[in-house]
Amino acid sequence: MTAERKDLMLETRSLTRTFGALKAVDSVDFQLRRGELRAIIGPNGAGKSTFFAMLMGRVQPSSGDILLEGERISRLAPHRISRRGVSLAFQITNIFPNLRVADNVRLAVQSRQMSFNPFRGATSRTTIETTVAAILDDIALAAKADELAANLSHGEQKYLEIGLAVATHPKLLLLDEPTAGMSGQETTATSALIKRLSQRLSVILVEHDMDVVMDIADTITVFHQGRILAEGPPAEIRTNDAVQRVYLKGDA
Repeated sequence: MTAERKDLMLETRSLTRTFGALKAVDSVDFQLRRGELRAIIGPNGAGKSTFFAMLMGRVQPSSGDILLEGERISRLAPHRISRRGVSLAFQITNIFPNLRVADNVRLAVQSRQMSFNPFRGATSRTTIETTVAAILDDIALAAKADELAANLSHGEQKYLEIGLAVATHPKLLLLDEPTAGMSGQETTATSALIKRLSQRLSVILVEHDMDVVMDIADTITVFHQGRILAEGPPAEIRTNDAVQRVYLKGDA
């Protein structure tokens, strides 16, 4: 394996998904380096969501392959892909609203414990509690550890969702519309959080807020009609004529 291949966290080869006569994703070759923060953008119906769903195993490819650190994961079930080190934070929050914030994170941390003693209280497990505290601090919810998750603001619930994804110790974090429905202040805080996380994780996010994308992404991949239309750093994508025509429409 070449040094360039060893540097890849994720790769897709001719990845395709058809629904009847429709090719939602059409022979996509995609590469993500270790430690890279990649944004995926494109107009509605471009294939972004289907591509994302295939990465997590929620939709099976019609053909082609997905490789995580060189190992094929294309036909694995979602829980097996998760065990390989891929974690997803959903656009619609997927938290336990009637549990405390700390308990939400604790459950996610415990899900990655290889052994479990039912006669030992979770709060006595020092390593788990240390990890929970660190995650709560990272997502700026340490002060609300004892609050019910249902009582958090929309933005705070999104932070918790990201925290649950991080608690599984992923190598690759997938974020689906992480700033959707947020206020300007919440969006700024979420962007900073994602940037911090990218210092120790590979991150792919699907995002419609172009200010966020242009501000934090290392590389942007633009989808159009199931294919990759363009790829490159934000400054290059901002001035790309084809991207301007089909997506940005002069707003850059």
